[in-house]
Amino acid sequence: MTHAIPAKAGRREWLALAVLALPTLLVSIDVYVLLLALPHLTADLGASSVEQLWITDVYGFLMAGFLITMGTLGDRIGRRKLLLIGAAAFGAASIAAAFASTPAMLIAARAVLGVAGAVLAPSTMSLIRTLFRDPRQMGLAIGLWGMCFSAGAVIGPVAGGALLAHFWWGSVFLLGVPAMAVLLVAGPVLLPEYRDPEAGKPDLVSVALSLAAVIPAIHGLKELAQDGWRPLPLASLAAGIGFAVLFARRQRRLEHPLLDLRLFANRSFSTALGAMMSGTLLMGALMLFITQDLQLVEGLSPLGAALWMMPAIAANTVSFVVSPVLARRFRPAYLIGAGLVVSVCGLIVLTRTGAASGPGTVATGFALIFLGSGPLVTLSTGLIMGSAPAEKAGSAAALNETSGQFGFAFGLAALGSIGAAVYTSRFTPPATVPAGAADAARESLADAVTAARDLPPDLAAALLAPAREAFTGGLHLVAAISAAALAVVAVLIVRLLRHVPPTGAAESVVDTRVDLDAPRG
Repeated sequence: MTHAIPAKAGRREWLALAVLALPTLLVSIDVYVLLLALPHLTADLGASSVEQLWITDVYGFLMAGFLITMGTLGDRIGRRKLLLIGAAAFGAASIAAAFASTPAMLIAARAVLGVAGAVLAPSTMSLIRTLFRDPRQMGLAIGLWGMCFSAGAVIGPVAGGALLAHFWWGSVFLLGVPAMAVLLVAGPVLLPEYRDPEAGKPDLVSVALSLAAVIPAIHGLKELAQDGWRPLPLASLAAGIGFAVLFARRQRRLEHPLLDLRLFANRSFSTALGAMMSGTLLMGALMLFITQDLQLVEGLSPLGAALWMMPAIAANTVSFVVSPVLARRFRPAYLIGAGLVVSVCGLIVLTRTGAASGPGTVATGFALIFLGSGPLVTLSTGLIMGSAPAEKAGSAAALNETSGQFGFAFGLAALGSIGAAVYTSRFTPPATVPAGAADAARESLADAVTAARDLPPDLAAALLAPAREAFTGGLHLVAAISAAALAVVAVLIVRLLRHVPPTGAAESVVDTRVDLDAPRG
């Protein structure tokens, strides 16, 4: 059943957006609640350290690896059809994870969740592109969708903490089941179907090459973030890059490629994609530092830290909704640039944090970062989706999501390594602290907090004071580097995107679509 979508979206289309946004919120929450549930499920299932790593990592690896495949598969077999398949798989895997009785069962369920998650993100975005043909309405729809996705980062710890306080660890996996049920019931009624009739059959070799490129690269970056610049993670990253080169070469030769690289020929598309990746790299990784600061420096519980982060979510909500409206009068380049200046101010505020400043300073800096990121996320996503032809919307959405995955992973690896290096160089444990506790505390602030639990109060305080000071020094340097780099990104975006007119302006027809009739290289 295919619905004809009018030039202007009406009530039906906005209801369809609500159906798409709710699962997006729940998928985002699912990423964060596992961290809260991990200690509980580890004790209950008796998971080893290796099994714990698989439980936490398999979701992200498979989701990142399958994004490109699933985004383009929706263009081929139908976006609504694939979305509903993904929703059914996500709901079933969530139930399986909730009632898993062994670590292997939970790992398998998380793997299915990762593949299903790779279906949901690009499918929802490409369907938004189909539902909202008017550029102004599409901008607002993308803003609301992005608001739901980012809100999950803070709502996740709050919801997860509340569930774990009253129910067993599996309850956190059931959060997404009602939303998927709503999608399965309302989706066939409200969502239009769209597929590219000339897409051709999926190239399985390209699918394998894309997996071989993305998964080792993400794995290598994650290991670099955790263990530093060691040979095996570097080899994994190099292998991913090598397979990516082979993947790109194959796409240029195929008549019906898995990923049409001619999308990158459009300056608006490639610049917006690079901006999204840079913003995620520089700002996304800081969330880890901020949550650690609130919990390990300020001594807040996970729920208390989440509550202090709520002002950032409120600022983000305002920014995501207002940015598309302002883009109707002002050029996207100037709005994105101005927003990044606000984010730079937030990063500068983070350089003024300390043990005596309290959580208010951290919360203020984080709120400014999120307030300024709204134009970057909403308007860049709008440019990415608007620059791609309708039949390539799934591919464009997949690239948008994949760039975010790489930006976040690379940010953790690079900025995390800087923060860890500063901590190691600045931390000097007092001579009165036992050698075992002092050696453990040298690894990280989290290890210092763990070691301090077994010490008398006076020795614990003596150990934690320099550890917290060293961690704060790392946060200050990472924030300063991010601020300087983000300022450069703002200048480049203004320079490269200043030709793009306000949303819906007459001259917006210039340089907004990729020419897919151009010859392949």
